[in-house]
Amino acid sequence: MLLRRAHWRAAAVMTEALRPLGIELRHFAALIVLVDRGATVQRDLAAATGSDKAGIMRVVDDLERMGLAVRKAVPGDRRARAVEITPKGVELFDAAHVAAEPLAERLVADLGPGEPERLRDLLTRFAYPPGGEA
Repeated sequence: MLLRRAHWRAAAVMTEALRPLGIELRHFAALIVLVDRGATVQRDLAAATGSDKAGIMRVVDDLERMGLAVRKAVPGDRRARAVEITPKGVELFDAAHVAAEPLAERLVADLGPGEPERLRDLLTRFAYPPGGEA
């Protein structure tokens, strides 16, 4: 329950930061993956964002409609589509980071020196354990 409560609090802060930009947290999550990995097939984008097939299709539909991403054919696989961020998507991604940074700092304002970094390290190790076990 503690992790769930922390997630709710962080998600509420990010939702507040993203609202003026016209995107939701689910859109931002996809943009993060696309910036980090480059063009990504939809099934991998779904896995990376914790979404299902239908959910990621809705997110990509939204991103395309907003001009933030495009779907492209994958050479050698007629059925697969890779999603690629557009220059407008990169601009919005950068703006989202700028908007979110002060709010994210507020989330950890009550922690002591070095604790925000320690928290990030611990959460990273918890979320991505050695060997990739779930």
